[in-house]
Amino acid sequence: MKESYVIAVLPGDGIGPEVMLEAYKILEVINNNLNVKIHTNELPIGGFAIDTCGTPFPKKTLDGCIKSDAILFGSVGGEQWSHLPRDKQPERGALLPLRQFFDLFVNIRPIKLNAALKQLSPLRGRVIKDGFDILCVRELIGGIYFGLPKGRNTFDKKNISAFDTEIYSTKEIERIANIAFKLSLKRKKKVFSIDKANVLESSVLWREVVTKVSKNFPDVQLNHLYVDNAAMQLISNPSQFDVILCSNLFGDILSDECAILTGSIGMLPSASLNKNFFGLFEPAGGSAPNLKGKKLANPIAQILSLSLLLKYSLNLNIIAEYIELAVINTLKKGYRTFDISNGQDYLSTDQMGTKIAQTLSEIIK
Repeated sequence: MKESYVIAVLPGDGIGPEVMLEAYKILEVINNNLNVKIHTNELPIGGFAIDTCGTPFPKKTLDGCIKSDAILFGSVGGEQWSHLPRDKQPERGALLPLRQFFDLFVNIRPIKLNAALKQLSPLRGRVIKDGFDILCVRELIGGIYFGLPKGRNTFDKKNISAFDTEIYSTKEIERIANIAFKLSLKRKKKVFSIDKANVLESSVLWREVVTKVSKNFPDVQLNHLYVDNAAMQLISNPSQFDVILCSNLFGDILSDECAILTGSIGMLPSASLNKNFFGLFEPAGGSAPNLKGKKLANPIAQILSLSLLLKYSLNLNIIAEYIELAVINTLKKGYRTFDISNGQDYLSTDQMGTKIAQTLSEIIK
């Protein structure tokens, strides 16, 4: 096993730097107590990079990412940069190019709720049952977000049309489907493929290709669901799901719906990977500029994103499990951040990070 690693750390904007500090606490525990050294190289990205370097994605940041074993990402974006051309704004000018450059075509979001923590969910206990463990696998660099042509037609001042193109090729669908089926083999061996094949031609192809790929995985049960039905089923019976396979657009929407099932989007980590499992790991909640500096942000998604980094890119599975257990045990003790509290008894961002780090130390020792 490799004993030394380098990860690029990109805190970014909004609450990104605040929650990243809590991930550093976890890294400190790992470096001080285990036979592994994870070195960090902090680099500018997004709005912060615009202000300090004149561009949302500086060359030195790209070079640092290329030289790293993985990327730990905070968040980007904010109103102060919304006046810039769209391709120069933090999201389009930084995050999307990162995904494209490293061919991060698969996004993985684990959505778990331990039965002992079912009170965190807005769903009733009889719906939650014994909790749930869902893995959302989303195609990340194709579909309507990247399809061409896109743009506007101006007929006159009162009549403007805008258009985007939803497009997928057989190869794009095959490679994301293969990932989903392979991941399901280590779980309950059930894949729910999401589409809108009753009205969308791209979804007809999606269903055809996924069905074909499934023939190579005879032990895996494949279920096709229309996206509207899937959204309903996630609310009414989330425990039925195992691996959810989605296009870019549908995955974007459904994974955020899944996040709130756990109590808060501040609980949801995310991994964006290429075929070699090099990846970018980030919280799903975004920069939340309204929370910046208030110490109200939930650091759990950032900490669990670090756990995913250790699992998928560094192959440090046991340490990743330690971190996840530390989060669960901390929550079981009743500690809460503002977003999952009663609004009165809660810990600040840094207090929660410290509690999880302390719990991790206890687990390791």
